[in-house]
Amino acid sequence: MKLSICTDVMGDLSFTEMLDKCVALGVEGVEMTGGGWSPAPHFRADELLSDKGLLKRKLSEIEARGLEIAALNCSSNPLDPGALGERHRKELEQTIRLAGEMGVKKIVTMSGLPPAAPSDSVPNWLVYTKSWPDEMPERDRYQWEDCAFPYWHGLVKLADEVGVEKYALENFSAMLVWNPETLFRLRDEVGPKVGMNLDPSHLFWKGACPIAGARALGEAIHHCHGKDTRIERGLADMNGLLELKEVTDVANRAWNYVAVGAGHDLQWWKEFFSVVRMVGYNDWVSLEMEDFTMSTEAGIQSSIDALQQTISK
Repeated sequence: MKLSICTDVMGDLSFTEMLDKCVALGVEGVEMTGGGWSPAPHFRADELLSDKGLLKRKLSEIEARGLEIAALNCSSNPLDPGALGERHRKELEQTIRLAGEMGVKKIVTMSGLPPAAPSDSVPNWLVYTKSWPDEMPERDRYQWEDCAFPYWHGLVKLADEVGVEKYALENFSAMLVWNPETLFRLRDEVGPKVGMNLDPSHLFWKGACPIAGARALGEAIHHCHGKDTRIERGLADMNGLLELKEVTDVANRAWNYVAVGAGHDLQWWKEFFSVVRMVGYNDWVSLEMEDFTMSTEAGIQSSIDALQQTISK
């Protein structure tokens, strides 16, 4: 396995400063974020598709520092029924086409989340029982069969056309694909180009075991994020794990995204990466830093240190 970093966390740096920072951190690659929800300015697909000279210069800067592009990341909700969904679909397609031009084989993104009925104007994450109310089975069918399946069949076709080999869908909350079971529901329909970006942090707060998830996914692991979650003692015991507070309200949340090792010790991470490698994944692990309990610099450095000690090289 090789270590890379999601470039979102360095969005305040120039492109050159960001690359120099990656070299100083000792990572081997960059997961270039741009489009969708990412504000990072470094690698915007629309700009690079329209200016091949700019693309060539940026690729030369990456190569000159001995770095590789681990993947292009466009975290988004392409199934949103409104203007956001329209923009995200456009930017995701641009990211895929850019990857094709560059020879990058992997796109990290999200499955998307549609509304629960044709007349709805907002996405609806259906995570309560299908047994009640009576409309639930039809809402579930509509989201998958009328919305997600046709859209992802189209993206698989586009990937075939441009030479992209893998979609790695992050098991993020408020998405149709949010755990191994839902990943296989989509993958079984549209084919093996669709796999998971296995991000342990999201499974932790859902009460799942990422190591068990890795065993279940096997060859369906297409990418891996190094990101930790800490269940906060006392608060989680009182309020449970469904948390609506702002991610910056760290002192009052039942769980928080934290630097790698600040939620689960290095022995756990060693076992996780050992199992991920054992079931067949030997590719990039990208640090995604969203720890608001400490400074960004401290979170990045402590996470890099932990990942360097635990990934299965």
